[in-house]
Order: sequence, then structure tokens, then C-alpha cells
Amino acid sequence: MTPAVKCLILLAVIALFFVTEMIPLAVTAMGGAIACGLLGFIPIKTVFSGLSNSTVVLFAGMFVVGAAMFHTGLAQKIGAGVVKVSGTGENSLMFGIMLIAAGLSAVLSNTGTAACLMPVVLGICAAAKIPASRQLMPLAFAAGLGGTITMVGTPPNIIANGALAAAGIQSSFGFFEYAKAGIPLTVAGILYMMFIGKHLLPKKALDADQEIEQEIEASATNSSKQMVAAAILVVVVLVMAMNFKWITLEMAAVIGAIVAVLTGCLTEKQAYASIDWVTIFLFAGMMPVSSAMDKTGAGKMIAQWTVGLMGGSPSPLLVTAVLFILSCMLTQFMSNTASAALLCPIGVAISKQLGADPKAVLMAIAMAASCAFATPVGTPPNTLVLGPGGYKFMDYVKAGTGLVIVSFIVCIIVIPIAWPFFPGK
Repeated sequence: MTPAVKCLILLAVIALFFVTEMIPLAVTAMGGAIACGLLGFIPIKTVFSGLSNSTVVLFAGMFVVGAAMFHTGLAQKIGAGVVKVSGTGENSLMFGIMLIAAGLSAVLSNTGTAACLMPVVLGICAAAKIPASRQLMPLAFAAGLGGTITMVGTPPNIIANGALAAAGIQSSFGFFEYAKAGIPLTVAGILYMMFIGKHLLPKKALDADQEIEQEIEASATNSSKQMVAAAILVVVVLVMAMNFKWITLEMAAVIGAIVAVLTGCLTEKQAYASIDWVTIFLFAGMMPVSSAMDKTGAGKMIAQWTVGLMGGSPSPLLVTAVLFILSCMLTQFMSNTASAALLCPIGVAISKQLGADPKAVLMAIAMAASCAFATPVGTPPNTLVLGPGGYKFMDYVKAGTGLVIVSFIVCIIVIPIAWPFFPGK
């Protein structure tokens, strides 16, 4: 049995435990990482490398920055202001939250966007007296959708552009060219969540939320600390937006967390308690599993098998549809960057074989790689809201699968129109 087949079997077992939640999600993820090491899929030394991943550090830092907003009462104050303007209706709040998240993630890291907005959304939910589980998943989904609008919104977009250059194709995608597909996709995603997806979201009032609310009655009067917490968040967001070469996203988040503790916005004990360790271990555990899929050739095997099913000379539209579905499937468990990097060269090769312009196929692969809505491990924003929202694995499957289908329909209609397979004919 080849390492690729063994890796696919392991992935199936991990998926089974995720869906059934017979054991905690974090335990499944870390167990998967250990299994990858024991089976020789990845070097033993890298089994726990996910714990030092920059995104994990970003998570930890932003959990503390977000907690500072709660312990000073700032999140509640912002939430009350938003509720005063938009009311307490779930639709109006969801629309506003998703619109802001999508707009920010078009130019910022979608992970950074979700991390910065999460404490604000929790404050809004507390002020509106609605469960946070009704708004946090839409926030994560919108952060993913917004990343499809520009070249820098998400790594797969850059990879698709690089694949064109590697294939010797002179005309690359423009910075805002992705918006031709990204904006319709984002609009459709927001509408889906407002009218259909919201009915599939759980209604969970968490004990932790009630504890936080009690602390905010206790501390909401300290306006000076609220101003400090606000300044910390604004500076962190601005630094992330500026994309300075001398400071990374995770450095900005950790510095913000340190300043929050030093200025008394929260205590050291509160800072440690604010970190959602389920999120940390879930994400850190799945990083090596994703790497194993890449190194063993398991992802490539799935791609080759799928391409083989299309026959000798399939239509360009069929190729686009199949590669979209494949990219979307892989990205639910595999890094979206890895999914795009794996499939883009395949898409270019098939397009050339058919004499078609590869732009449509590459755009479909890039868009699909961002449609990681059906699992909590598909993309960092999904993982980030898992603990605070009190979600289970199946909550993502229920609410996210429909969004994936809507995304597929929108892209298969829009992409061939925006990027014809045979331009000039």
C-alpha cells in the first residue's frame, strides 16, 4: 500500500471522528498529526510544528486583544451603539457584520479580519440579546468570501496568477479582475446566509457569554481603559492593513496583547484564560495533516483520479466544473494555498490540451479554494469562531454545504462569461 493511499485512509478516519465527535475535535486533530508522524508521512520533528505556526500565534494574540475589549466593557459599548442604529433584527445585524467583514478581508488577511471583528460581534450579540452562534459563523464565511475580490485577498488568487506566468501566458489577472467573480460570489453568499443559511445555524447561549456580561457590568464604567483597548485594536488593525515588511500580522497581535496586559485592560490570568485552546490545538493539529496530504501525493492522487474520469477531450465547461468541485473538496481539509498550488498546473495543462484559454479554469480553482465553508478546519476564520460560537463539526456541514453549492452555481455561470474559453471566436 502506497503512502498516498495510507494517507487517504487516515484522512477518512479523521473525517469520521470529526463528523461524529466521538472524541473532542482538538484530540482528533492532534491525534491525526501524531499518526502522520508515526506512519512516516512527515518527519517526526514536524509533528507538533503546527503549534509554532504563525497563524496559531495570531489566534492567541487576537484572543487576548479581544478579551481586553470585553473586560473593559468596550465591546459591549460598541455593540450597544450598533444595535441602536440597526436594531436587534438578526437579518440587519447579519447583513452589516458580513458586509464589513467582506469589505475588510478584500484587502486584509481574512484571518486577521475575523480575529479583529470577533470581539466586536460578540459585543453586538450581547447588546442585542441574541446567541453569538447566530452571527459568528456568518462573520467567518464573509471573511472567506471577501478574500476572493482582489489579488491580495487570499493566497489562492496569487497562486492562480503565478500559474499563468509559469505557463508563459503574458496576460495575467489584474488586481481587481478577481472582483468579476468575487463580488457576485460575495453578494450571493450574504443573501444565502440571510435568507436560508440563518435557519441552519444553531441557537446556543453559552455560559461563558453570561459570565462575560456579568464582568462588563462590573467594569463598564472605566472609560479610560476602554479608550486604551480601542486604541490597541485600531493600531493592530492599521498595522495589519499597512502590510509593513518589518512587522508581521502575528507580531502585531502579540504586541497588542502584551500592551493590553501592561496597561491593565485585563490581568495576566484573564489573558491566559481568554485563549481558546480548542481552536489552537484543532488548527495546529491539522497543519501537519495538510502537509502529509501534500508530501505523500494523496492530494495529487485525488486530482489525477478525478481528471481521469473526465475522459479524453472533455468540454472546457466540464473541466471548469470538475476542477471547481475538486478544489472545493480538497480545501475543506487541506490548506487552500496547497489546494490551489496542486490544481492550478493541472488546470493549465488540460486547458492547453483543449486549446482553451486557461483563465476561466484557474479562476474557478482559485475561487473554489476559498469556499472552505463546510468544516471548521477548512480555513482559519472557521476555526477561530469554533470555540466562542460553541459550534460542533456538523454545524459547519449544515450551514456551509448550501453556501458551497450556491458558490458553485454562481461561479459556473459568471466565470465563463467574464473569461471566455475561446476569446475572439
